Amino acid sequence: MTRRILVTGAAGFAGSHLLDLLARDPGVDVVAWRRPGERLPAGRAEHAPGMSFVTLDLLDRGSVNAAIADARPTCIYHLAGAAHVGDAWTKTADTLAVNALGTYYLVDAVGRLGLKPHILIPSSAYVYQPATGAIDEHAPVRPNSPYGLTKLAQEMAGLRAFEEDGIPVVISRAFNHVGPRQDPSFSTSSFARQIAAIEVGHADPVMFVGNLAARRDLTDVRDTVRAYRLIVEQGRPGTIYNVCSGVAHPVADVLAGLLAAARVPIEVRVDPARLRPHDTPIVLGDYGRLRDELGWRPEIPFAQTLSDLLDYWRGVALAERA
Repeated sequence: MTRRILVTGAAGFAGSHLLDLLARDPGVDVVAWRRPGERLPAGRAEHAPGMSFVTLDLLDRGSVNAAIADARPTCIYHLAGAAHVGDAWTKTADTLAVNALGTYYLVDAVGRLGLKPHILIPSSAYVYQPATGAIDEHAPVRPNSPYGLTKLAQEMAGLRAFEEDGIPVVISRAFNHVGPRQDPSFSTSSFARQIAAIEVGHADPVMFVGNLAARRDLTDVRDTVRAYRLIVEQGRPGTIYNVCSGVAHPVADVLAGLLAAARVPIEVRVDPARLRPHDTPIVLGDYGRLRDELGWRPEIPFAQTLSDLLDYWRGVALAERA
C-alpha cells in the first residue's frame, strides 16, 4: 500500500535532505510544499518518481485547508518555518507567525478533516534554559531568545492537537545540524562558502567571522533527517526526542578544521555585525532517549561533514564562475 507523505518546507535545508532519504523508500508518494518563489538548493533535483511539489503560503489558512484536503496525508514532516536564531531578534513577528501560527493552521486543518496522520514537529534546543552541561528532555524549558519562544509556541500547537484531537504528534528538539546545502547565514556554512569563494578568486583571502568562543552540538543534517524518519515511524505520540550528537564543538575548532582543508592561505577577522545580542556560551545535548527507545545514533563522522560541506560550496563557486 502506498503511503502519502507530506513534507512542508521541502525546499529548505533539512527538507531537501529528507526528500533524498524518502526518495529511496519503496511505496512512498511524497507531496512537497514550498513557499512561493522558493527554489530548491543546488544539488537537489525537482523531479523524482513519486514526488510532486506544491507552492503554498503556510500563513494562507484557506490554502492550507484546501491542500490538506487534497493530499490527505498519512504522515507529515512539518519542516517549514523560520530557522535562524539571529534573525529572530529583528524579525520577531515574522518568525512567530510562520513557526507558531503556521503550525496551528496545519494541525487545525488536519483535525477539522478528522485525519490522524503521524506528524513530526521539529522544535529546537533553544527552548531549553541555558545550561553548562548536557541537556536531556527533562531539563527546564525557558527560552532566552525570540526564536526559542516561537519554537516553544510551535510545540504547544502540536501537543494541543495530540491531547485534544488525538492526532499522533511527536516532537523532535534538534540541536544545531550542519552539512551540504545549508544557508550561508549559519556560521559553519558561512565559513565554508567564504573559503570556496576565496579559492576561486571571487574574494580577497580574508574571512569575516562572529563569536568563535561558543561551543555547539553539531549533527550532520543527513543523520538528523534519518532521526526524523525514525521518530515519525516508531516514536511514541506526545513524546519529545532530542536530536543531537552529544559533542559540543568549539566554533574556533570548526573554523580551524575548514581552514586546514583550504587550498590557499586565509586571514581571519572578527566582524562585530556577526555577533548576536545574547549568544549562549555552550549548547550541548543528550540523545539518550532517542538511542535507548529507537536505536538511533549519529553515524557520519564530523570530519566528513566538514569535507562534504566545503566540497558543496566549492561546486557552487565553480558554477558561479562558469
